Amino acid sequence: MLYAVVKQAFVIITAKTDLNEVRGFLTQNGFNKTKNNDYLNPDLGIILEDLHDENVLTKNEMLYFIDTVFFITFDFWL
Repeated sequence: MLYAVVKQAFVIITAKTDLNEVRGFLTQNGFNKTKNNDYLNPDLGIILEDLHDENVLTKNEMLYFIDTVFFITFDFWL
């Protein structure tokens, strides 16, 4: 499931984010890398952008997506 967070507590990182782990997590959830640090889930009609290592934090081996830019495509409404 995908949830939007509109308020968050301060996240203290415990490890540097590995962008390969971000890619693996998103791939497992139906997202395809389109360019740089941008992803598309064609089934859901959701685009996630700007997922570089300063916008995805790692705390206790869990990824926290901070300041993610997201868009919806026409397919989102189907």
